Formats: sequence, structure tokens, C-alpha cells
Amino acid sequence: MPTTLRSGAEVLVDVLHQEGVEYIFGIPGGAAIPIYDALVDSPIKLILNRHEQGATHMADGYARSTGRPGVVVVTSGPGATNTITGILTAQMDSVPLVVITGQASTNVLGLDAFQEADVSGVSFSIVKHSYLIKRAEDIPRIVREAFHLSRTGRPGVVLIDVPKDISSRMIEPNFSEAFHLPGYIIPKEGDLDRIEEAAGLLAHARRPVLIVGHGAVISGAEKAVTYLAEKLQIPVMNTLLGKGCFPETHELSLGMPGMHGTAYANKALAACDLVLSIGSRWDDRITGKVSDFCKNAVKIHIDIDPSEINKIIQVDCAIIGDARYVVEAISAIAERGDTGEWLKQVAKWKRDYPLKYKKEGKLKVQHVIDTMYKLTGGDAIVVTDVGQHQMWAAQFFPVVKRYRWLSSGGAGTMGYGMPAALGAQFAHPDELVIAFVGDGGFQMTQSELATAVIHKLPVKIVIANNHYLGMVRQWQAMFFDNRLSGVELEGNPNFVKLAEAYGCKGFRIKRPADVRRILQAALDYSEGPCIIDVEVEKEDDVYPMIPAGATLDEMMLEPPKINMQGK
Repeated sequence: MPTTLRSGAEVLVDVLHQEGVEYIFGIPGGAAIPIYDALVDSPIKLILNRHEQGATHMADGYARSTGRPGVVVVTSGPGATNTITGILTAQMDSVPLVVITGQASTNVLGLDAFQEADVSGVSFSIVKHSYLIKRAEDIPRIVREAFHLSRTGRPGVVLIDVPKDISSRMIEPNFSEAFHLPGYIIPKEGDLDRIEEAAGLLAHARRPVLIVGHGAVISGAEKAVTYLAEKLQIPVMNTLLGKGCFPETHELSLGMPGMHGTAYANKALAACDLVLSIGSRWDDRITGKVSDFCKNAVKIHIDIDPSEINKIIQVDCAIIGDARYVVEAISAIAERGDTGEWLKQVAKWKRDYPLKYKKEGKLKVQHVIDTMYKLTGGDAIVVTDVGQHQMWAAQFFPVVKRYRWLSSGGAGTMGYGMPAALGAQFAHPDELVIAFVGDGGFQMTQSELATAVIHKLPVKIVIANNHYLGMVRQWQAMFFDNRLSGVELEGNPNFVKLAEAYGCKGFRIKRPADVRRILQAALDYSEGPCIIDVEVEKEDDVYPMIPAGATLDEMMLEPPKINMQGK
């Protein structure tokens, strides 16, 4: 029988296509040329980026907005190491990515060959798994394993390092070889005894709350969580990455807890007698001072990753399993406790401590975000960068659907927002995608505007332009005697002219009176991306705020009053 020989690169691309890959993001280079050559004849769409970090964030945005793995292909050496920030960002937030890096040929590995870098070693601690392919015949199995690992259990990043001689070698591929991952077990339903225990604890609670995290979003637990909350009449908090799992417009919603969460969410956490965490890892931005966190409350934790159990908070009942299946099982047997008085108290807190901002005076970021929410009815995929605007977006743009909120949580990566929004727009070409970014973070990956313009992606990029690294300035003002260091962004470009230089539409807002009109004009523009440069108050601060390491009771609702006597 005649054999059909194909290069390792062609086999690699064949398997990517079989895995349903729609887009590949990246930049070519010497060690990746065979792979890029194979893409010429592939139906997979290649998106040429301007920087490998942008490519990785773009794949991240695609993945977060679809639940499917994003794919990055870059070259060796600096091409590979430029993806590290994006890999960390995705891994910290449990985002499925497959990052494929070209590598120097196997015969020169370890000899400091041109553009050689031990990317497997460099990335070891920030990936779910990594491969260095040494036999071209292993490519089909390894790629399938990589996709399986990236999207199952707790999703994450899988790196595949492909030496150039391996991608160039001609082989007769075996696409039917099964993979075997001994020891890789994916928890699902959860232990029945623990589920019954949790149901009993919920029934006896008088002041319970639910904390819903990113794991619940990934699991698709939104219907199960809503049913549980409504059946048992329990208030619900969404973490920063849990936004979209429980509708924030629901009467039981308390919004986001933690450092810059709502006052009523934090008051409820401080007073609750039971807290059920669903796919949330008790991160430090929520717990504050761990020893005093919900000190007198029963704590229940549902998580698919056993390593998260008792890592930060010692819990009374732990259930290892898929959030959706576990919550459905609890809902089937749980009975409502006496939560009537608790709901009245929570409603009072919501009335007494609403989120607010001043519309008069200088233009506020909150005003812009709130107006954008009202103009769109919240019907948009919202992507943020990192900083003050991120917290204000979390506060003032309620989310009601899964996969409609994208933000860097664990890594807090500046530069994430705009390229991630482009990835979401590639995945959802007919949806409205809005990126809220700061002037600092935007400039870290602004070169991806070229990608947006070339593909005519109608992303709305709202730049909160305060000429500061705003969150750092806020901390320096509050905790370092206002000794500002390295936070003034002198030399910011004219963002409207920058947009025009890229062939992008630019808008500018300077006055509160112009916010609605100009935002509507930007929403009506559909010929490609647009930038809305919003010149906002320079020294506005985010409240509520719980200082790092403080307790929930130490929440600050407004700036501290300064005693001016003797000054």
C-alpha cells in the first residue's frame, strides 16, 4: 500500500484542525517556520499579532469568552519567552490555552544555539503541563493530550515545545493512537456523605451567604446556583471572576465582596453564620486578615481542585467535584432554613450603603461606565484591564450571563484588556465587545490596535485617562504619606491622534455633559475599532476599600478625614 508522508508540522496542524481550532494567534520566526508553512494550506485562520504577549492575551480572551482552548503559535527564544506574562495570566485564572513554541533542533539543544531558550524550564511553575516533543511520531498523541488537559478538570495552560527538525521530519502519521494519562483523575459528582452534610448545615443556617467564583462559571453552574439560591433564599456574592454565574441584577445578589467589593456584601460576610464557596479559592483580596475572616461562620468549600481545599481557609465541610454537579446534588436534598430576618437585614444594608459617585464636578470613570451600562442595557461582553477602572467596572457594570465578563484576576496583568477584547471579538463577531482600560495598561499592548484595524474588529476601547498609574497612586497616597513615586504618566500620547495613526476611529470625552452623546456615537460606529479617550479626574479613589491584610470590619467607605489643625 502506498504511504502518505507528511511533515511533523503538517501533522500538528492537522490535529489542531481535528480538535476544532478556529483561530491561531502568534508571530512566526525561524524555528516556527515549518508550522507557519503548514498553516498556508489549512482552514485554520492565522491572526498575525504585533507582540507575543498580545497574542497570548488574545487567545486568552477567545478562551474565556467561549470556554474552548485558545491556541498560540510562536517561535523559539524571545518569541517563546514573550508569552510568559500571558501564560501566567491564563494559568492563574484557570483559562484553557495551548501554547506551541518553535524550538532549536534537537541536535543543538543545550548548546546555546541561536534563539534557544529552555521554555519548558522557564514556564514550569506557571503551566498545567508541558511537553518537549522529541519524536515526530508522537505529535498526534501529544497534541490531543494537551487539549484534553487544558480544558478538563481545572482548566489551564499546556505548552508544547517543538524542535525545528521534529516539525520538518517526514512521517506517516497515526491519528488513531489513544492517549493514556495515568493518575489524571477528574472529580465530578462529589462525595455523597459530604453533600448530605452540606445540605444539613445549610438547613440550620440563619445567616448564610454564597460566594460564587470562576470555577462555577467554568463549570456552567449558573442555573444550578440560581436554583439553589432561590430555593433556600440565600444572598449571593460573585467574585471578580465569578461575575456572570449569578445575575447581579437579581434581588438576592450582593455584587462583589472583598477589597473593593460592595459595602453590603462585606457587611454580610462579616455577620454571616455560614459561607458556601462555590468554585472560589478564598483569595486574599476577599479574605483580608485570614485569622479573622468569617470567624464565627461555618465554612463549606466546593472545588474541583483538591489542592485548594484548606490551602488558605480551614473549612468545616469540603466537597471535591465539579461545581455544577455538586450544587445540583445539594439543591435536590437541601431544605430552606429560617433566613427571613437575615434577608431583611441584607436588604437594609443594600439601601443604606449603595454604590455611588458624584456626577457633578470633574468627570468620573464611574460615570462613564455607568452610562455605558445604561446605553447598552448591559448587553455586551465586557473586558477590563487592571487597576482602578477594573474595580469601578466590576462595581458599576452588572453582569447577568456567563462568559460576558473577562478580567485578569490572579495575576492582575496590565496590558491584558485590549488584546483580550480582540480575542473575544474574533470569537463573537456579531456581539458588542467593550474594553475598559487605563492609560497605563493600554500603552503596554497598544500595538495590537494594528490587529484590530486590519480585521475591522468593532471593539469599543474606553481609555480612563487620568495620567497616573491610578491604583498605585491611591495606595501611595493612603499608606505612604502621599509620597508619589513612579506613578505620573508624563508623555501620554494624544490617544485620538494615535488611533487615527493606526487607521482607527477616535473620540474624546472631557465633560460629564458629553458622556452620553459621545458614547452613543461610539456605539453607533461599526466600521472597525474605536478609541474613546476619557479625560477623567486625576486623583479619584476607589471605595469601598479594605486595606490589604485588614479585616472586613475595617472597611473604608470614603476617604479618611484629614485633621488640618496646626497645618
